Amino acid sequence: MKAKLIAVTALAAGCFTYPLLSLFDRPVQVLGVPLVWGYLFLVWALLIVAVAILSRRAGGGH
Repeated sequence: MKAKLIAVTALAAGCFTYPLLSLFDRPVQVLGVPLVWGYLFLVWALLIVAVAILSRRAGGGH
């Protein structure tokens, strides 16, 4: 369990670094939202879901 949370943290750190963010920093809008902001919020939401699933499986949600 702890190793999986560390892996999610490492994945988050990798997703929010400049080289990857620069791939999405384009003058493009998706549904009226700039591409980079859409990427940031999507990754953020997916990380929250991943941590929630991992903590529920570990019995952390009393």
